[in-house]
Amino acid sequence: MAHLHDLTAIEQAEAVRRREISPVEIVRHYLERIERLDPQVGAYVTVTAERALDEARALERGEPDGPLYGVPIPVKDLNLVKDVPIRFGSATYEDFVAPVDDTVVERLREAGTVMLGKTATPEFGLPCYTETYVSPPSRSAWDLTRSAGGSSGGAAAAVAAGLAPAAHGSDGAGSIRIPASVCGLFGIKPTRGRISFAPIVPDLAGMSTNGPLARTVADAAALLDVMTHNTPGDLYLAPPVEGGFLEAARREPGRLRIARYATPVVPEAEVEPDVLAAYEEAAKTLAGLGHEIVDIAPPFTADVVPQFVTLWYTFACMHPVALDKHDRLRPLTAFLRERGHAVRAPDFLQAQAALQLATRFALHVTNAYDAVLTPTVTQTPRPVGWFEEGGDPQETFERMKRFAAFPAIYNVTGQPAVNLPLHWTPAGLPVGVMLAGRVGEEATLISLSAQVEAARGGFWGTRRPEIWSA
Repeated sequence: MAHLHDLTAIEQAEAVRRREISPVEIVRHYLERIERLDPQVGAYVTVTAERALDEARALERGEPDGPLYGVPIPVKDLNLVKDVPIRFGSATYEDFVAPVDDTVVERLREAGTVMLGKTATPEFGLPCYTETYVSPPSRSAWDLTRSAGGSSGGAAAAVAAGLAPAAHGSDGAGSIRIPASVCGLFGIKPTRGRISFAPIVPDLAGMSTNGPLARTVADAAALLDVMTHNTPGDLYLAPPVEGGFLEAARREPGRLRIARYATPVVPEAEVEPDVLAAYEEAAKTLAGLGHEIVDIAPPFTADVVPQFVTLWYTFACMHPVALDKHDRLRPLTAFLRERGHAVRAPDFLQAQAALQLATRFALHVTNAYDAVLTPTVTQTPRPVGWFEEGGDPQETFERMKRFAAFPAIYNVTGQPAVNLPLHWTPAGLPVGVMLAGRVGEEATLISLSAQVEAARGGFWGTRRPEIWSA
């Protein structure tokens, strides 16, 4: 081991359990890296250094228990942490301090993890890139001129640059899988209803969920085990899991039937050659492991896109904004909210009904397979500022739709989906692929992903960005 951050999250916890290192040592190591490197990366919007050290000292006095005890895990700045400022990526919330913990934050604390701080997110989690008025842009560790994606862009940037061993994220239309793809990480969007948003955030259409980002499948699985819970009043409940997700990462998946397609449902979206190369490479790897690969037509058609857009417009209106602060909104947010406030209730209900009908037909197709392989995004990582070039929010939104044409489907259906970091371009940019599974079957995706990870030599080929060793 050259540095503490070279250890996986599970390895760090094992070293704490053996009393070889202390939680305080680990926290100090990451705080030093954050102070030195985060100005280049833009991963954190708030660093809670004293709080993290206090938590680490308390854990040092305790009895290590669990696979992540003593491990730092930052929380995305869309989730409440009591007495810590939360900005939701927006200058309209610059003075707001969270009054309570989200229940997922309580689970992280109970598991013995340490919160280093809050990771950056775009305004209200709406864009697929993380550029705000409240913190610097979140950048991919593999090329600091490129966006780290969104909306869990800060979380992905932190893990990819070695500023956290793993991170909490959330995913409403690809917000874990997109940053995982452009930052070369493994990320899991769990089944709808697997993780509660209590006590304040509503479930509504059930498209958004908390989830983990990590360098390894086992780390992400262990973090998913910690985050999994439900509370009274949740509208959705995922099917129960036998054993745990970390256990699933340590067993063979067996021979699986895997469907695949690479045609985006978003009109005018085109899949770049490097992305298609990643997709084909993944299919060959899966076939080489003995799995049956079957080409299928996309289970959704372009008809669902306007319905999804209607819902996205209305979701942009969920966060209340005082009238005297509207001028602090970013142009894209203002554009989306203006359209969202114009959506009539019957139109919203009809859009949601149409998506549910489409889901019922699509699941008849995908349920015949153990997993479905697609690209994660349609393009290689985009330069910082690319989505907002020209300053027209309508064009920004169209670019977002074309770039993130694949992942939102599984937010609509509620199926679990993961990003696998299997491919790097000749220029050294990561390109992920996505695997989706049946509702409630994250364990199958995790077992399959761990098998692929092992076949690639572990740690996804032990690749590291240059900033890792800085």
